[in-house]
Amino acid sequence: MTLPLAVPDAGVGHDPWWVILIKVLFIFVFLVVLTLFNIWWERRVVARMQHRIGPNVHGPQGLLQSLADGVKLMLKEDLMPKGVDRLVFVLAPAIVAVPAFLTFAVIPFGPTVKIPFTDTYTRLQLTDLPVSVLYVMAIASIGIYGIVLGGWSSNSTYSLLGGLRSSAQMISYEVAMGLALVTVFLFAGSLSTSEIVAAQSHQTVHWFGTDIPLPGWYAFLLFPSFVIYVISMVGETNRAPFDLPEAEGELVAGFLTEYSSIKYAMFFLAEYINMATVSALATTLFLGGWRAPWPISIWDGANDGFWPVLWFMGKLMGFIFFYIWLRGTLPRLRYDQFMKFGWKVLIPISLAWILLVATVRAVGRETNFSRTTLLVAAAIVLVIAVISMFVPQKPKEEPAEVADGKEFDAFAGGFPVPPPIPSQQTEPTSKAGSRG
Repeated sequence: MTLPLAVPDAGVGHDPWWVILIKVLFIFVFLVVLTLFNIWWERRVVARMQHRIGPNVHGPQGLLQSLADGVKLMLKEDLMPKGVDRLVFVLAPAIVAVPAFLTFAVIPFGPTVKIPFTDTYTRLQLTDLPVSVLYVMAIASIGIYGIVLGGWSSNSTYSLLGGLRSSAQMISYEVAMGLALVTVFLFAGSLSTSEIVAAQSHQTVHWFGTDIPLPGWYAFLLFPSFVIYVISMVGETNRAPFDLPEAEGELVAGFLTEYSSIKYAMFFLAEYINMATVSALATTLFLGGWRAPWPISIWDGANDGFWPVLWFMGKLMGFIFFYIWLRGTLPRLRYDQFMKFGWKVLIPISLAWILLVATVRAVGRETNFSRTTLLVAAAIVLVIAVISMFVPQKPKEEPAEVADGKEFDAFAGGFPVPPPIPSQQTEPTSKAGSRG
């Protein structure tokens, strides 16, 4: 029996069925194994930051600790509290976990390669769409329904508050994340992940009569968008310091309070897969995807064969380490600070940056000015504006003290406040008089 041949570099959608099956199994196994590794790596890195040892018993260097924890959760008793909506309570973890796997379908791992031991060529990507990035955003937003329904169906006040808090947080930061990607679409001219990677292949700046080769990564060219996306992806995945839906001191465990056994594990599986998803999307949109970083890209064979998978994984794990580093260093924010930062800082800056980029694109097309030079100048102006927002304001003058003899009104400002403490100079009686 001869294997059907795929057309070399014919793109996605032309693979035989058995190649598609191999890709699906590879993505599933890759995400599960990556989750187990990330849990172990997070524990080891945080332990080192806190001068502890971390897991080191089960398996070499403790690598099997995550697997042991997963087996323990699957074998634990699955409790069902009274008064819950059973159907929704059971479906909520699946609604969160399943979309987490689906988002990786449009992430490119590398170029077209030849499958070993066969004559079949295929691209290292399951599928691609003209609107692949919108597909990722749409699928990722479905997970919010699972969190809200899980908190609502638990018939618990803490779970309901955790679900509402999480939905407000994730929706708010999805807006900022989506706005951060608009400038990438403007420069790449496409919403396809593979075409965005191709648009970052090279970048040349013409200064003083010389062509200076630079990395074509949008992380440099669109630096404000990159910073906004990185902040938004941490808030989107409910990770520290933005892990407010699971604030133990306030909400016990948030929407997870009433869950146990495998359903409890599925929520955490989705959280770690979403970490990998937003990190892979950041790698694809801002760090050139699977293309080798400069100066390794000078080597002709750096972007051929299976080498690009190594570059992609290196960038992906860099973002995962960034997640772990944030958890081990920054304290949790207050919820009002977090929401204010998203709506009053990130979203307005994103809108202003989009306006600047669109203006630069229009001016670059209508005039002979270099669009890169105009964009750098616009970025400098935006950075100065952002820095000015953090300059401390002049302290307000304190209101004049209440005149002597005037009755104190505790509710004058709208809130009850205690009366001012009288000074030592206005004591009504002396010590001798108090002794009587």
